[in-house]
Amino acid sequence: MTYDYKEIESKWQKKWEEMDLYRAEDFSDKPKWYNLVEFPYPSGAGLHVGHVRSYTALDVVSRKLRMQGFNVLYPIGWDAFGLPTENYAIKHKIHPRIATEENIATFKRQLKSLGLSYDWSREIDTTDPEYYKWTQWIFLKFYEHGLAYKKKMPINWCLSCKVGLANEEVVEGRCERCGGPTEKREKEQWMLAITKYADRLISDLDTVDYLEKIKTQQINWIGRSEGINFTEKVKDLNIEFEVYDSIPQTFLAQTFTIIAPEHPLVKKLVEGTEYEKPVMEFVEEIKRKKAIKKFDIEKDLEGIFTGRYVENPFGTGDLPIWIASYVLADYGTGIVNCSAHDERDFAFAKKYNIPLKIVLLPEDKKQAKKVKKLDEFYREPDGLIQQPEEFKGMRWDKSREPLINYIEKKGFGKKAVNYKLRDWIFSRQHYWGEPIPIVFCEKCGTVPVPEKDLPVKLPDVENYEPTDTGESPLAKITDWVNTTCPVCGGPARRETDTMPNWAGSSWYFLRYADPKNDKAFADAEKLKYWMPVNLYNGGMEHTTLHLLYSRFWNKFLYDIGVVPTSEPYARRVSHGMVLAEDGKKMSKSLGNVINPDEVVDELGADTLRMYEMFMGPFGEAIPWSAEGTRGVKRFLDRVWKLRNRVENQESRIKNKILDSLVHKTIKKVTDDIDGFKFNTAVSALMILLNAFEKEEKISAHDYKILLLLLSPLAPHIAEELWSHLAPDPSPSQEKGGVSIFQQLWPQFNPELIKEEKINLVIQVNGKIRDTVEIEVGLVEDEVKKTALENEKVKKWIEGKEIVKVIFVKDKLVNIVIK
Repeated sequence: MTYDYKEIESKWQKKWEEMDLYRAEDFSDKPKWYNLVEFPYPSGAGLHVGHVRSYTALDVVSRKLRMQGFNVLYPIGWDAFGLPTENYAIKHKIHPRIATEENIATFKRQLKSLGLSYDWSREIDTTDPEYYKWTQWIFLKFYEHGLAYKKKMPINWCLSCKVGLANEEVVEGRCERCGGPTEKREKEQWMLAITKYADRLISDLDTVDYLEKIKTQQINWIGRSEGINFTEKVKDLNIEFEVYDSIPQTFLAQTFTIIAPEHPLVKKLVEGTEYEKPVMEFVEEIKRKKAIKKFDIEKDLEGIFTGRYVENPFGTGDLPIWIASYVLADYGTGIVNCSAHDERDFAFAKKYNIPLKIVLLPEDKKQAKKVKKLDEFYREPDGLIQQPEEFKGMRWDKSREPLINYIEKKGFGKKAVNYKLRDWIFSRQHYWGEPIPIVFCEKCGTVPVPEKDLPVKLPDVENYEPTDTGESPLAKITDWVNTTCPVCGGPARRETDTMPNWAGSSWYFLRYADPKNDKAFADAEKLKYWMPVNLYNGGMEHTTLHLLYSRFWNKFLYDIGVVPTSEPYARRVSHGMVLAEDGKKMSKSLGNVINPDEVVDELGADTLRMYEMFMGPFGEAIPWSAEGTRGVKRFLDRVWKLRNRVENQESRIKNKILDSLVHKTIKKVTDDIDGFKFNTAVSALMILLNAFEKEEKISAHDYKILLLLLSPLAPHIAEELWSHLAPDPSPSQEKGGVSIFQQLWPQFNPELIKEEKINLVIQVNGKIRDTVEIEVGLVEDEVKKTALENEKVKKWIEGKEIVKVIFVKDKLVNIVIK
C-alpha cells in the first residue's frame, strides 16, 4: 500500500468531523486549557503560509495537551468588519457582505484542509448581528461609565480610504492599512478613554507571562514619563500655553522653545507678521515630506524661527520660539523647552546657531572642558549638576526627584505624568463596521439605544463607498438615519459613524466561551471556567494595537464585574514571519507569494504542517525553502515504509541503546513542544527514525511511540498508520477510543534516559587541560586517580605542589597547584 496523502488526508478530516473529536466541554472535570490564535481577517487572497505557521503551532500544542488529559478549547472565527473588506469590495465591485461570505468560505475550506483541530461549534463572525449586538452593548457600557465620549478635534484623515484614523493607525504620516498619505482634519469623533487605564496597562504586565520584547512594545507605546508642566506666556501676545518637560533637571539650561509644525498655535504666532509666509510654507513642506515618507523624524532636523519669544520665568532670558520638524504634536503639549542636554536639541541648536548653556559636566576635567566649549554633547548618569547652586555637585541620576520638588516649591511648574498614548479615536466614516448605538435628539441630546433594541443592524445599501465630505455613507440613508428618540418619542437621528475594525477583535476571546448566548455576551460561570486564555499566539505586528486594545476592554469589563480576570491572556508568544526564498517579504507585486493550497495539493497537508514547524526557530523570520518541503515529504515517506518492518503486535524486542533513545526522544519532543522549539522536536523524530531504519525489525511498541510523538505535527499519516496496528498492547494504555488522538501521550522512563558515560573535564588551576570519557557515578577517589594519571595533565603538575583537588561529581576535577 502506497502513501496516498490526498486520499488519507481527506478520509481522516471527514472522520474527525463525524467523531466531533475536538469539541471542548464546558465544566469538564479534566484540567482546562484555552489556546488562542489571532482570528484571521478573511481576505480575498485566502490563507497564506504565515497563517499556517501560527495555526499549526497551536494545533500541535492543542493535540498534545488533549492526549495529556486536558480539556482543550482551541477555537476559530472571523475578524471580518473594517476597511480591508470594504476596500476589497469596492475594488471588485461586490457588496462587502457577499465578499465576506465568499472569503470566509475559502478560508474555512483551507483551514479544514490542513487538519487543524479547531472546535468549529464555537465559530464566530464579527459581522454577524448576533455577535456585534454585544460589541454595541460593550460600547454602551463604556458610555454609561463615562469612558466613551464625543469630541471635536483634529483627526488623521486618510485621503485614499476617506476615513478618520486613530493615532496608532498612522505610521510616519501614512495610513497603516493602505499606505496612502494622511492629513489633519477637524471633526467630531467618538473617543474611548484608554488613557485612564494607562498605568494599569503597564503595571499589570508584571502579572503575565509575555515575551520581554512584547512587554517592552506595550510599555514604549504607552510612553509613560514623569516630569513638570510649565505654564508660559508668549511675549507681546496674549497667549499662554503649557510646556511638558520630561527632563526637568535641565530647566536652567533651556535657551529656546520648539513647537510642532502641525500645532494649531503656529498660525496665531506668525499671523500678520513678516514671518507668516516663510513659516507657513515651511510647515506645509514638512507635512508633505512626512506624507511621502521623505522624512525621518529621528534624523532630519529642520526648523524655522517664528519671530516670537517665550517670557522665561527663571531669569535666564527670553526663549526664541522655533518650529522644529521633530516635535510630535500629540506628545505632551506639542511644545518643548530645549537645552544643550538633549541630543536632538543640541544638534538642532548647533545647526541653526542657537545659543546653548551647560548645567551638567563630567568629573573628568579634560572632557568637561570640551563640554563647556560645546564641542560635544553630554548627558550621562554620573554627570554632576552645576545649577541651581543648591544642587551643585549632585549626580544627574540622583537629582531628578529633588529637582522636581524644587521646581514645584519655587512655583515654576507642577509635577505631571505624561503619556505618549492618547485616547482612542473610535469613529470611522465608512460603511462596513458596527453601527454606533447612539441617537441624537434635539430635545434630549445624545441618547444611548436601549439594550432591548440591540443590535442596531447595519442597513443593506447599494452605494457603500466612502465620501470626500468626511460623512459616512450611512448618512445618505434617510430611512435608517431618521428614527425616534427612545426617551421622549420625538424625532431623532442615528449616529452614522461606525466602529473601527479593532472593535470586534477587542473581546472575541470572551465570546468563544459561550458563542450562542443571546441573553449575555457570555455566561459568567463559563467565563469563570475558561478565562484567562492560557496561551495566545499571534504576529509581532499585533503586539501593540490589538493587544493593548483587548487588554483595555477586558480590564474595563472586569471593573464593571462581568469578566473574572483583569488580564485576558496568561501567556503571549509570537511567531516569526515566513519570507520568500530570496529572504524578501512575500508580496503579490513581487510575485513571490507561496499559496498553501498548492503545497497541500503537491505534497500534502502533513508535509506543509511539519515543514513550517521544522523551518527554523518559531519566533524568527525564516525564508521559505521548496527543497525543505520536499525533504519533509521524504521523511514522511520513510515513516510510512517503516511499517513493513514492524514485528507482530505481541513481541517486544529488548534493545538497551534503542530503548534509551526512544525515551530520550519522548522527553525531547515533549519539552520542545512545551517550549515552542518545534524545529528541534522534528529533528529529534528524524534522529529516532534514522535509528529505527538501522534495525532489521522494529517492535510495534516502539513504532507506536514514534506515531504518537509524530501525531500532533503530522496528524493524518499518524492516524492512518495507527489504524493499521492492533489496538493492544499500547505504550500509552489506550483509553476509550480508536483514534490516535484518544490515546495518552507517552511518558519517558527517567532511568532509561540516564547517560552511562560522561565527558569528565580535567582542569589545572581552573584551566581545561583535557576531557576524558568515564562511567557515570564513579566515586571520588577513582576519578581523582584518573585525573592525576592523565598523560596530558602530568606535564602541568610535574614538580609542582598539589594544594588540593576539587571534585564535582560527573562533571569535573580541578587540580590546584603552586
